[in-house]
Amino acid sequence: MEQEKTAAQKLVDRKERLRNLHKLRQEARTHNHQEVIAEDARKKLPNNWEARKRQADWIMADEKAREEAKAEGKDYDRLKLLQISAIDAERIERKQRKKNPDGGFATFEAQTARQYARLVKNMPARDMKKYEKQRQDLGEAFYGGPNTVLHGLVKDSPDAINNMVKDLEQQIEKRKKYSRRRTYNDDADVDFINERNSKFNKKLERFYGEHTAEIKQNLERGTAI
Repeated sequence: MEQEKTAAQKLVDRKERLRNLHKLRQEARTHNHQEVIAEDARKKLPNNWEARKRQADWIMADEKAREEAKAEGKDYDRLKLLQISAIDAERIERKQRKKNPDGGFATFEAQTARQYARLVKNMPARDMKKYEKQRQDLGEAFYGGPNTVLHGLVKDSPDAINNMVKDLEQQIEKRKKYSRRRTYNDDADVDFINERNSKFNKKLERFYGEHTAEIKQNLERGTAI
């Protein structure tokens, strides 16, 4: 009788183990299915998604810390600088230099591109409501084309005109600081026909003089081919 109970108990134990194994298999199958779905979703994300997510998390944490410091009446920028080590400060400064590197030799086109980038950076954020309204009002003319005439369709707002005038005045004031008249050197070679041409030649010499010095010397000696 004891042997029959022992056999029955063994049978119960086996069934219990089988149920546990079946439960574990179902859990593993569910977990694997979830991992497959998550991996497929990750593959559909952009390549820089992880970096963008880390940056977004950092920005949110930074804004939260700034608001807490403001609520406590503290200067967050000063507190942040006190927590930055010398190595991190050097790394940040090196990164800032890379954003606007000074390539040395440049062309007028490069200078124009840098000025354009500076002007665009100072522009206010885009008003999407105004953008959508203008797109609906102009229709196909909004996208432009070889036969599109925008004259009379678009009217600049007074604020936009005032901003343009203000920016032009700032550029004029800035040029005045660098447009001081130089003393004239009587012994210098005369290679210009008027003052404007003299300034243009000096610009050419500043940008291209190093690269054209040998050609200029050959022309002066008469040995150029």
